[in-house]
Amino acid sequence: MAKKRVCVEFGMGTSLRREDYTEAAIRALKDALWHNSLNIAPAFGFDQSAMLVDVEIAVQKPDAVDLDRLSAILPYGQPSFVVKKGGLDIPKPHGGTTLMANAAVIVSFDMEPAT
Repeated sequence: MAKKRVCVEFGMGTSLRREDYTEAAIRALKDALWHNSLNIAPAFGFDQSAMLVDVEIAVQKPDAVDLDRLSAILPYGQPSFVVKKGGLDIPKPHGGTTLMANAAVIVSFDMEPAT
């Protein structure tokens, strides 16, 4: 068996006032997930719990993201997370910063390659 990618979704989220990297990451993850209702597990003969869900999050301060809060967003599957430096911190003219996070959600299954 081999891990085969079947879907990729992208999202963007912000924290406009609280300067909360986790909230921006949660919004980016939800943005990616809420684009579709993936019914691909049954199409391949799998239970939804068999979905391998790789999530990549990009923010300016990766260590400030709470992965437990992110994992609570995923409704099913076997999640893994990578948080890396990226996104944007945009200074406001009168103080404070708006944070922007980017997310990629990659869904795969462990299955035989097509021949």
